[in-house]
Amino acid sequence: MKYGEINMKLAEALLERKNLQTQLASIGQRLQANVLVQEGDEPSENPQTLLQDALRLNTQLHRLIKAIHLTNAQAMSTHNRPLMDALNERDALLQQHRILQQTIDAASEKQNRYSNHEIRWVKTVSVGDLQQQADAVGMRIRTNNLEIQASNWHIDVIGLD
Repeated sequence: MKYGEINMKLAEALLERKNLQTQLASIGQRLQANVLVQEGDEPSENPQTLLQDALRLNTQLHRLIKAIHLTNAQAMSTHNRPLMDALNERDALLQQHRILQQTIDAASEKQNRYSNHEIRWVKTVSVGDLQQQADAVGMRIRTNNLEIQASNWHIDVIGLD
C-alpha cells in the first residue's frame, strides 16, 4: 500500500520506512559519485535530478516517520497496553541485555600469562549467573517483540492523509 491508500498497517509503514531509508542512502551514494568529475568528463547520472529525488524521498520519509510516531503514541498493543510502553520496554530490555553481554564478554576474555611474574587476573563476577540473567532478558525481548510485531499488523497508521 502507498500513502494515499486508506488503512495502511503500521507494519507496512515500517517496511516502507526501511525501503525509503535504503533508497535515500543509495541516491546519496550516487549523488556523491556524480557531483565531481574530471574536467572533460560527464557524470554518469545528472546530479541535479539525483538531488531532487533525494529531497523528494526525504520529504516522504519524514512524513511517514511523523505518522509512525503519531500512531505509536496513540495505539494500543494486542496485550491492551499503550504501544509506546511496549516500545520503551523493548529499548530498556535491549540495553539491559547489551550491558549483561558486555560484562560477560569482558569477564570471559582469556588472559595470557607468559611467566609467573606477570599479574594474574581474577574474575569478580559469576559468568554463569550473568549468562542466566542475559538468557532471561533475551526471552523477555523475544516475547516483547512478538507483542509489538503482532500489534503492528493490526494497527492502522494515522496521520497519512
